[in-house]
Amino acid sequence: MNVSEKHAFRFSESFFGRVAMSFSLNSWSLVFLLMTLTALAIIGKPSVAAVVYRPSPWALAHATFYGDETASETMGGACGYANLFSNGYGIDTAALSTTLFNNGFACGTCYQIKCVKSPWCYSGVQFTTVTATNLCPPNWAKDTNNGGWCNPPRVHFDMSKPAFMKIAQWKAGIVPIMYRRVPCIRRGGLRFYFQGNGYWLLVYVMNVGGGGDIAKMWVKGSKTGWISMSHNWGASYQAFATLTGQSLSFKITSYTSKETIICWNVAPANWNVGLTYKSNVNFH
Repeated sequence: MNVSEKHAFRFSESFFGRVAMSFSLNSWSLVFLLMTLTALAIIGKPSVAAVVYRPSPWALAHATFYGDETASETMGGACGYANLFSNGYGIDTAALSTTLFNNGFACGTCYQIKCVKSPWCYSGVQFTTVTATNLCPPNWAKDTNNGGWCNPPRVHFDMSKPAFMKIAQWKAGIVPIMYRRVPCIRRGGLRFYFQGNGYWLLVYVMNVGGGGDIAKMWVKGSKTGWISMSHNWGASYQAFATLTGQSLSFKITSYTSKETIICWNVAPANWNVGLTYKSNVNFH
């Protein structure tokens, strides 16, 4: 190799070495930039987590019972759940005084109840859990502290007899209790029981988990946008719209947690009144 070739080789080696080093540094700079941008994106991205309802503090109230050991008199009720056995609520239910019932928005809420400061309380029983399925109406003919147990502003639970007998002897009639709201633990998704006709859809919402209650509700046909439903009474919502021949989806907002979930394609296009349709989502 002559002198000119050696200079050319060294120049080439030096030049490509600098190019390679520059490329390497630029590559690492690019990697570092991408890593930084990714980290900022992760940090800046709001977390999407399911809203979980938490128990409320314990409070003082009183409890009575209605019906007999079969709990047959608790069927139906102001919330509109009809047969409490087939719809998953069973015998552990209670009717709420007007103060708690909240015009039906408390339907489906769950409470832990324990008997306190009474010789009729069962010792060793921490609490029992009930679902609100009915209204205990006021009795204005009786004094609030002598028979008018559900008169406003009293906070009162009129329990099914089987539920009452889990915390106290039934002969007591009425006992002081401590209570608190707790999450409703439900199996499966929300259930929708249809009533009405071709121009008016009335839907009873059941098996609600989490806070157990509903504040707002919308329905969407496969040929419509979201239609706001109005609160009818208890756990029922209604829409004045022609929805026959369309598959139906529902959007629901919890009264307590304000969380909104969507139940897509709950009912097929050939849905009918008198039937219950199940979704695969629920509150927690």
